[in-house]
Amino acid sequence: MTVLLELFGRLVIERIEEVGRLSLFLLDTVRQAFVLPVRWRLLVRQMEFVGVRSVSVVVLTGTFTGMVLALQSSYGFRKFGAEGLVGTTVALSMTRELGPVLTSLMVTARAGSAMAAELGTMRVTEQIDALVVMAVEPVRYLVVPRILAALAMLPVLCVVSDFVGIIGGYFVGVKLLGINSGVYVSNTVKYLEIPDVFNGLIKAACFGLILAAVGCYKGFNARGGAQGVGRATTEAVVLASVLILVNDYFLTAIMF
Repeated sequence: MTVLLELFGRLVIERIEEVGRLSLFLLDTVRQAFVLPVRWRLLVRQMEFVGVRSVSVVVLTGTFTGMVLALQSSYGFRKFGAEGLVGTTVALSMTRELGPVLTSLMVTARAGSAMAAELGTMRVTEQIDALVVMAVEPVRYLVVPRILAALAMLPVLCVVSDFVGIIGGYFVGVKLLGINSGVYVSNTVKYLEIPDVFNGLIKAACFGLILAAVGCYKGFNARGGAQGVGRATTEAVVLASVLILVNDYFLTAIMF
């Protein structure tokens, strides 16, 4: 029993220390973000990597999510003669919940893992140490552009996901299931409000901060050669995904 308690206590302490290190890393990043001049070339490059190169996977994910939502909701609403509410359900679900969450999870898998792998490789090959020797602040040079790019591009990708999801739901609901087009569109416009979209974009920005901060932190502190880089990448994706889902609950409780 004592051994089990000791193992549990050690695990809890390690997790608390990890949270503390991540918090200090994020605070240092925030401090470095306000140091001028801004490295615009690095920022634009990361925005292109996080945003533009993620458009295809976000479009596919958003489109088929909206189509599945239309199929599933029409099945339930048909029992109550309320097929006209399918469009409202798709629009609200995409803008308030599924758009931000699924977009963030996809970008975590694509860009967050790449951040961890890139910085981890630079760490184990001593490239980050070389930056310090050359009097270049590594957090400002490597981390700040990635986090700012994720903060800026995740809301944009969320808008794309919301749009294609609503279009996909319209296609399934109207073209395949035969729901009246006028009723579908009018109910969507009637019940979808600006705060629904705006709060979803706030969620996306928060999730972008999480995935970029976790990815950079894990990569920045990778140790142990190629195996350490792989471990850091895996931990970054898992931890960022879990934190996104956990924070989604609290943000939803606060906003809605």
